[in-house]
Amino acid sequence: MEGAASGRCRMGMAIAAAVCLMPLLQLWGCVAVEANADEVDRMRYKDPTQPLNTRIDDLLGRMTLAEKIGQMSQIERENATADVVSKYLVGSVLSGGGSVPAKNAPPEAWVEMVNGMQRAAMSTRLGIPVIYGIDAVHGHGNVYKATIFPHNVGLGCTREPELARRIGAAVALEVRATGIPYVFAPCVAVCRDPRWGRCYESFSEDPEVVRDMTAIISGFQGEIPDATDAGRPYVAPGHRNVAACSKHYVGDGGTTKGVNEGNTVASFHDLMAVHMPPYYNAVIRGVSTVMVSFSSWNGVKMHANHFLVTDHLKNRLRFRGFIISDWQGLDRITTPDHADYLLSIKLGILAGIDMVMIPYTYTEFIDDLTLLVRNGTIPMSRIDDAVRRILRVKFTMGLFDHPYADASLAGELGKQEHRDLAREAVRKSLVLLKNGKPGAGPMLPLPKNGAVLVAGSHADDLGSQCGGWTITWQGLTGNNLTAGTTILDGVRRAVAPGTDVVYSENPDAAFLQQNRARFGYAIVVVGEPPYAETFGDNLNLTIPAPGPDVIRNVCGAIKCVVVLVSGRPLVVEPFVDVIDALVAAWLPGTEGQGVSDVLFGDYGFTGKLSRTWFRSVDQLPMNVG
Repeated sequence: MEGAASGRCRMGMAIAAAVCLMPLLQLWGCVAVEANADEVDRMRYKDPTQPLNTRIDDLLGRMTLAEKIGQMSQIERENATADVVSKYLVGSVLSGGGSVPAKNAPPEAWVEMVNGMQRAAMSTRLGIPVIYGIDAVHGHGNVYKATIFPHNVGLGCTREPELARRIGAAVALEVRATGIPYVFAPCVAVCRDPRWGRCYESFSEDPEVVRDMTAIISGFQGEIPDATDAGRPYVAPGHRNVAACSKHYVGDGGTTKGVNEGNTVASFHDLMAVHMPPYYNAVIRGVSTVMVSFSSWNGVKMHANHFLVTDHLKNRLRFRGFIISDWQGLDRITTPDHADYLLSIKLGILAGIDMVMIPYTYTEFIDDLTLLVRNGTIPMSRIDDAVRRILRVKFTMGLFDHPYADASLAGELGKQEHRDLAREAVRKSLVLLKNGKPGAGPMLPLPKNGAVLVAGSHADDLGSQCGGWTITWQGLTGNNLTAGTTILDGVRRAVAPGTDVVYSENPDAAFLQQNRARFGYAIVVVGEPPYAETFGDNLNLTIPAPGPDVIRNVCGAIKCVVVLVSGRPLVVEPFVDVIDALVAAWLPGTEGQGVSDVLFGDYGFTGKLSRTWFRSVDQLPMNVG
């Protein structure tokens, strides 16, 4: 009894204690619930004081499959309405060549467009900003009145990595002036055959020259503070730099006969020795992204090459930025394009591509990739790797903390300081190929007085001297596409006051005969029309008509210097004997006065060929070493 009573007493005390504690437990429970709610509200990925990996892990852990696949999707500007961006959780938007908010749109219109897309992205559940990308391969080429620099083939002739870095920094500012934080540049192809239509996008046939010129990446992104941490993407804080993209990985410049998107036949050793070296330097410089090439290596499409994309670039080189496809690159894995899109997506994503450029078919891509993940064909680990890399770049470049464009940078577009830099680059890119006939003295530099005849289709054509990727994808001829100085303008500014400068695009024999004694010399400017990519593939590489006739007619009558405006060496042997002086001006861009600076001796010739100048296409491919 005593024991039972004692037990009942203890039980009663326990019940009483429990009853007494209930309010406290309820209070503690509320505190715990409130703490959990606070933890949910305090999204660590939004806290800039948190370590980078903490922010990435926190955000990745919150994301649904739809949000992850959205991050892997890059769509064209014209489709990126606010509804589309928010509905499909789009991670990236691009402007293709010539894709603009309006013709001759000022920086403010670009900023408003980009910010509008960003507002849509930031309104989604997790508020992940979009990254807007654009081709800026020789300046902010899509944009009216931007500074257009010489194409890479000319910059390679300067042999000045520091000049390339300065150009990268100037281009970054002009791109940021339009609210865009990401450029699909530089092209670090090693062009081994000038018949390739993209050869002008390559700094050189020599991999060592291309390696040196990857300094432009440090101009785009800023100097990486810790070069020992190779592989980590880097973009300097603030709004003055952009994320860069080394392209096109790998071997794009080595295809048979220079066929664009063709097949590079090479041993692994040759691929590593010739085409891979620029990527080593790009990774060391902290390049943020790498674009995969349309081309194949020994018959295997690069967009489906797991060994080179994942095993080599990601694992061996420890590249930790993201890998992006080229324009509809997955479609082109099959022949014909898009023949088996499920297979293309499977091969491309499993190869290691993280972000896919799907300008128009984004809904099909999203649906098909979702299916491939849900049925186990593509593991979630591969999706997570892709999204982790994309988020790493976005966090690194400060998009989460400063998602909107800085409108105060509008004045950076086409500013005089940048045009002066471009003019300097033109001067340093010119290569003197001939100066005087045998037994005669040098023709250059030219005197600044006396009557001067200027002839040729490219003397007064801003579009032709800029080349492809200027205002439109293929480029345009004429002087009404953007702001700049033609070579003829430069000649007129260079000569002494009162000097008679006569321009005749294609003077006939009668005119030349009548004025033979009038002109002290002639400047003939001829070359290639603008082109880009496959449209520039060329198996004969002759000077286009009427260039040859202009050279023969003018130089046969008057002492002449020929200025060749082209994206590569062309066959000049038939004209060498009649020409007194020959200058390779490449594709100089908007600042044509840089050509006259050197022709008239204000500056000397310092450029050195970045490509072997062949006698006949029958000798090709022919490269240094």
